[in-house]
Formats: sequence, structure tokens, C-alpha cells
Amino acid sequence: MDKVVVTIARQYGSGGKTIGTMLAKEMGVPVYNREILKLASEDSGINETLFNQVDEKLKQTTLFGIMRREYRGELIPPESDDFLSNQNLFNYQAKVIKGLAETESCVIIGRCADYILRDYPNVVSVFIHAPEDYCRIQAIERGSQNPRDVDRFIQKTDKRRAEYYRYYTGHVWNDARNYDLCLNSERLGFEGCVRAIRDYIRIRFEERNGES
Repeated sequence: MDKVVVTIARQYGSGGKTIGTMLAKEMGVPVYNREILKLASEDSGINETLFNQVDEKLKQTTLFGIMRREYRGELIPPESDDFLSNQNLFNYQAKVIKGLAETESCVIIGRCADYILRDYPNVVSVFIHAPEDYCRIQAIERGSQNPRDVDRFIQKTDKRRAEYYRYYTGHVWNDARNYDLCLNSERLGFEGCVRAIRDYIRIRFEERNGES
């Protein structure tokens, strides 16, 4: 297969973003995360600031408690009153993600990319997780949080990610059935996770194609 896309969802502190970056470097392909917001802004003509307002990293709002709007793929036209709605901002991000999967090999971190690309045969979806103690240590070592607040921050961040995912996909974020691979970064280490993903790609695509 010419183009392979790896999507990575991750618990905070599990090192998923680092693993994705390492994987992209080994594969010699680009990695996308927040860059997708800029690309969606350029494609739609909508200010990038608006995309940031519904980003999964922002503080929880009443958005998730109102109703669930499962992604269907339709773009809302500019003349509609809902053109700047949260749903349409997500739709444009999804359009960008699909465009990337159709044109190049890459690694995409977060953004519900596994769900958006669930029917694409060239996609490998990965969920990176780790025990709470390990995530806590990683968060403290990287200096992202005060040790006194790190537990609550990790819980709130993962809760937001789960609610964001459920709101736009109708599925459970950390359900293993959503992914091809679920990897424990404490058990494997970052390099081990990268190697496991590379081995999966080789077995699924390269060896199978060689047998056919």
C-alpha cells in the first residue's frame, strides 16, 4: 500500500504525542495535531480562533451536556446560519483529515481521526494508555503541571477528551473496539510502542500484499 496513515488517541501523560512524533520521524512522514486547525481555517475561510474555541484541549463547556451530534460528513454552506456552528467547524477539520488520508502518508494525533477515517483501508488506529501513576510521573517530569494539581488535571483532561469524542462520534473514547492497537506505554516504553506500530504496519500491509 502506497499511503499509510496512523491515527493516535492517547491518555494524558501516556506519551502518545511523543510516540506519534517519533513514529512519524521513523516513517519519514509529517505529523499533524493542531496543524489541522490551521488547515481547516484555510480551507473554510473561517478564522482559526473559532476552531480553537471547540478544540478538545479547552475547558469543558455546556456543549457536551446539551446533545450529541454524531459526525455525518456533511458540510454546511456559507449562506446557512449554522456555517460557524461547532458542528460545521468539526466537519471542516474532518474534511482536512480525509484529504490527508487520501493524498499522503502521515501520523494524525487526536481530532477523532480514528473515527473519521474508520472506513479507510490504509489507516491504522492506535490508542496509547498507561497506569495512573505512570501518567502522573510523566506529567511531572515534563514540567507540564504542578505536582499538587497533576492528578486533577489528568482526570479533567481525559474527561474532556472522552466527552469531545462521544459528542462527535457517539462512541466511547477509550473503548478498545474503536482501535486496531491499544498499547501500554509503561510496559513497552516509547520506542517499544513505535516498534509495535511499525511491526503491525509491516504485517498488515507489506507481508499480506507480498502473499497475494
